[in-house]
Amino acid sequence: MKEHFRLKETIVTIQADTPSYIEVARESIRAQRRELESYIVSDPFFQSTLEPYDMDGDFPEVVRRMVEAGNAMGIGPMSAVAGTISALAVEAMADAGATFAIVDNGGDISIINDRPVVMGIYAGNSPLKDIGFVMESRDSITGVCTSSGSVGPSISFGMADAAVVFSDNVSLADSAATALGNATDIGKDAVERSFDVVKDVPGITGAIVIQGEYMGFWGDVPELKRADVRYECITKG
Repeated sequence: MKEHFRLKETIVTIQADTPSYIEVARESIRAQRRELESYIVSDPFFQSTLEPYDMDGDFPEVVRRMVEAGNAMGIGPMSAVAGTISALAVEAMADAGATFAIVDNGGDISIINDRPVVMGIYAGNSPLKDIGFVMESRDSITGVCTSSGSVGPSISFGMADAAVVFSDNVSLADSAATALGNATDIGKDAVERSFDVVKDVPGITGAIVIQGEYMGFWGDVPELKRADVRYECITKG
């Protein structure tokens, strides 16, 4: 089953085998947004800063994960917001008994899958199209997060059409995808250099960058294959 769900700025596609697990994800998203919004009211700087955030304090779980991920990449905590909300939703689904659960929060994906799943990469106007990869079955949650300087509303200071990061820490994958996208300039050499920002970060297992006609890889990347990447299937507003 698949459901599109929107709550304010959070726009997700949820997949699971039964409606009950999808409701678990929806309730998690509602709860985590309440926690996050309440914290932002107490400190609006948290939402606006593009720099690492002071770790001192007693944070709600959603905030703590965002801070740790952003700080690990040397950027602001909001860089991890979508991945963190996705991760907590899938964790709630798994705690409820789900062995197949996906939450795609605008390209920042948390997944646990008891069967192989093919994911496509949408890279905007890049001529590299209909490319995907196979997420083999596993019994633990992992993250696949994407940032782009040419697709979507999120802030990016780079030229990547798609910067994809793989990590079992979904929050970290989200922040790292932002940092990787920020580091990507135009051209083959620039794509190769962009991976310098993720190579030495513990917990990141692999990354893909598409910029124009160029595609680069680093680390442990799933098997690539042709995929029918349809625009209408992309999670967006």
